[in-house]
Amino acid sequence: MASIPQETVKRLEQLRSEINEHDYRYYVLAEPSISDEEYDALMRQLQELESIYPALKSPDSPTQRVGGQPTREFPTVTHAVPMLSLANSYSEEEIREFDRRVRSLLKHDTPVYVAELKFDGVALSLTYRDGMFVRGATRGDGFQGDDITPNLKTIRSLPLRLRTGDRSLLNLDVRAEAFMQKDEFEEMNNQRVAAGEKAFINPRNATAGTLKMLDSRVVASRPIKMFAYALIAPDASLTGHFDSLQLMKTIGLPVNGHARRCNTIDDVIAFWKEWEGRRDTLPYDIDGIVVKVDALGQQELLGSIAKSPRWAIAFKFTSRKAETRLTGITLQVGRLGTVTPVAELEPVFLGGTTVSRATLHNSDYVAELDLRIGDMVIVEKGGDVIPKVSGRIDTRRPPTTKPFVMPRSCPSCGTPIQHPPGEVNYYCENTACPAQVKGRIEHFAHRGAMDIEGLGEVVVEQLVQLGLVHHPADLYTLAKYKKKLLELDRWGEKSVQNLLDGIEQSTRQPFHRVLFALGIRHVGSTVARALAEHFASIEELQNASVEELQNISAVGPKIAGSIAAYFADRHNRDLIRKLQRAGLAFTSTRRISRGRFSGQTFVITGTLPTYSREQAKELIERHGGTVASGVSKKVDYLLVGTDPGSKLEKARSLGIRTISENDLITLTR
Repeated sequence: MASIPQETVKRLEQLRSEINEHDYRYYVLAEPSISDEEYDALMRQLQELESIYPALKSPDSPTQRVGGQPTREFPTVTHAVPMLSLANSYSEEEIREFDRRVRSLLKHDTPVYVAELKFDGVALSLTYRDGMFVRGATRGDGFQGDDITPNLKTIRSLPLRLRTGDRSLLNLDVRAEAFMQKDEFEEMNNQRVAAGEKAFINPRNATAGTLKMLDSRVVASRPIKMFAYALIAPDASLTGHFDSLQLMKTIGLPVNGHARRCNTIDDVIAFWKEWEGRRDTLPYDIDGIVVKVDALGQQELLGSIAKSPRWAIAFKFTSRKAETRLTGITLQVGRLGTVTPVAELEPVFLGGTTVSRATLHNSDYVAELDLRIGDMVIVEKGGDVIPKVSGRIDTRRPPTTKPFVMPRSCPSCGTPIQHPPGEVNYYCENTACPAQVKGRIEHFAHRGAMDIEGLGEVVVEQLVQLGLVHHPADLYTLAKYKKKLLELDRWGEKSVQNLLDGIEQSTRQPFHRVLFALGIRHVGSTVARALAEHFASIEELQNASVEELQNISAVGPKIAGSIAAYFADRHNRDLIRKLQRAGLAFTSTRRISRGRFSGQTFVITGTLPTYSREQAKELIERHGGTVASGVSKKVDYLLVGTDPGSKLEKARSLGIRTISENDLITLTR
């Protein structure tokens, strides 16, 4: 650096500052102050100086947005704070019920809401350290995602350095949504078609596909934008979500300007109605609004359930609809044996995709709508995502149609299907049914579970048809059939070895992933993680009572009953023994079985002075304790913050010891 003239260093810093300012004005404020030609001239000067003096390059330079050399793969990263998904509502009645639940949980506190547009894009997690953008990741399963930092650096509206000197805002995480504007998407598609390339289906798919490309130089050529919608700043004194949105804008993050603070749920509904009518006037796609409790303290108090925060909900718009012909009704068998009717349709373009199949839920649903093969039906996308048949057009029914009668046998194995009393679903109870076997193995190998590379739907079907795999444990004996695998059509030495390597690598997956992979009814990835944190081993989990299971915050009566039923089945216990012999992880490495709080249960109530609930929970578990959601005789301690609510009264009536945050810290020293 000593040999570089100071005038050059100052000029380079000035150029970066000017370009960053113009980026902020153009992409965040939408108030450009210079022409494109003038901007390009500044960028060329900066590129020239950095090429002459490579030592002056820095990760936050505007020149770093053009993309670099292709990467071989995306590393997996763990989100500092989980990216929970939102529950959906589709009517005024459902959104009013959300308001009633919030008010009931807050008791005497009155909630104020923030209503925002729900962008139809790709969720991102952005990390800033010392004011500099250091990492960006996809949502993934909510806990872990792919590190796509080089691709995100190409997004012009994403600041590589924050516009603030406030030390409390230098280290933070941001939640954002990436998207493409409709006109820019169409222009890009026109260029692709003119060049003989395949057109993208819709802006969201184009955005998702682009962000997962390995060559960031290609990503830089695509018109991706973003809006920041949530701020996680541990060092800052934040009190409300709406003010956080305004704060993000001042430090250089692009924030959508249509968010509105709503004093009542009626104001929220009015906002929803307004934007349902105006959605097509926007340059980007939205499919509803997001409603959040404004006060961060109230958000903390409300907490979360298995997958979703209790303080936020998505309020979807009325679904897009289309008319088409019902050409057939087929049956689909799931991994748990549920037999579901599926509508076969004349292909119709709906909400950006071509639809040829749609769910019919169950036979009662078909009977209720009186759907018949040959009918003209109404197809819509539930939440603008999953196609479903929602009605028929009476006047266009052919005279020869006949009512649908549910077949008596499984379409996969021919076993008579059962219709248990009081249930709407039919079931194939043959656990060896090929469709169920394939479904269970596909779930087991899924990326969110054992993540076995090379074990997709087509490969699973081949393995099942050949009789090589009857249950997931058989995957770990496939190596002895390597010669037979090499004889399969389109299989070679490399593809077979990749599959066997992927199966071997899956034995290193942690306990919570193995639990999810087992496919226990109602046990998703979030519940599986909670179980693995609570129980040190599969043996502890197998022996747990329904009551003990319900002490876990993510587990309700329905889930607890399902878990108990799963482990009561000897076939499932036998499968677990085989998987244990294969070397899979059935013990938790995260939970400390011995510690100051070993065998003791805590409940947390109110707002703690310095710890968040998650931080307090982590501290307790680090010392061997467990944290339950409700007060019962099995609870040893109630950790009390401000505004504790009814849990404190119940704990006192049961003689449970109450402690403060300071007491907890003292006990753990």
